[in-house]
Amino acid sequence: WLMSDNMHHQWLLLAACFWVIFMFMVASKFITLTFKDPDGYGAKQEPLILTAVTKVEEVHVPKEKHWPEEFQPTGKAFSGNLIRQPLVHMERLELLRNVCRDTALRNLSHTAVSKFVLDRIFVCDKHKILFCQTPKVGNTQWKKVLIVLNGAFSSIEEIPENIVHDHEKNGLPRLSSFSDSEIKKRLNLYFKFFIVRDPFERLISAFKDKFVHNPRFEPWYRHEIAPGIIRKYRKNRTETKGLQFEDFVRYLGDPNHRWLDVQFGDHIIHWVTYVELCAPCEITYSVIGHHETLEDDAPYILKAAGIDHLVSYPTIPPGITVYNKTKVERYFSGISKRDIRRVYARFEGDFKLFGYREPDFLLN
Repeated sequence: WLMSDNMHHQWLLLAACFWVIFMFMVASKFITLTFKDPDGYGAKQEPLILTAVTKVEEVHVPKEKHWPEEFQPTGKAFSGNLIRQPLVHMERLELLRNVCRDTALRNLSHTAVSKFVLDRIFVCDKHKILFCQTPKVGNTQWKKVLIVLNGAFSSIEEIPENIVHDHEKNGLPRLSSFSDSEIKKRLNLYFKFFIVRDPFERLISAFKDKFVHNPRFEPWYRHEIAPGIIRKYRKNRTETKGLQFEDFVRYLGDPNHRWLDVQFGDHIIHWVTYVELCAPCEITYSVIGHHETLEDDAPYILKAAGIDHLVSYPTIPPGITVYNKTKVERYFSGISKRDIRRVYARFEGDFKLFGYREPDFLLN
């Protein structure tokens, strides 16, 4: 009887050992699948968000920091701040979805996915990428990245500057050039991203670039658009100086600005809202980059899209992406509170959707 009892215990011990070995094998297999070879992380993988364009899906930031499969750490570890990037971008998407559901801001956060929006979105079919252009936030460099990926040029350095914005020569098709079914397929399946920056700083950049420095190949801003704004919004009609920032702000904050926008055509893309450009509450974007953190966001976007082994984002000059609070305050210092509040009311959706603070000079 005693021998039988000992054998019984030995069998139980042996079974327990087999169970432990089996669980260890399962855990090892899970770890192998999770921390996979970075070389296998390519364009064939499905993007993070695969929902249709017409419905905003709820995205929750998990309480535990368990990242989605697409953004698990790999053998080639993230460097520096990139190790926390997946959580940062999930939080940005969560904020976006929450603001999109805010009925009080619906008029400022929602727009139709019209031809105007589809014209802003550039397509890279080879790597299944859609990029929505938001001018005055470093978009030229992203267009160069896509031009190389589409095969028009072998490297960014080879692309002539006059080709980047020539859409007949740069090999960048717009999403509007496809049929409705092809548009829907790409919106559902492709990796989609765009870049934002502080809305007021972007307006200053647009004003300086188009009305102060005014490139020679864009004379219409100074000779057609500026006079139209001055005639409508300048208080002192006897002044003969060119368009001032005060005139520009008064135009932007006018609730009836659209009648001038129609006359200006697509040139308004440099100062209309991100909502009007990219329809972020209607199109489910995979990543939203911020100009202020572009040094971290650019390599993250390339990796998330599975193209980091094919192309690099051009070198960013030191300090160029840093938010300049002093500059913003200086430009708005001579503007009436009424006009500032009006222009903020127009861009409030952009401030709230992307986590930008209301300027201090509005709170005083």
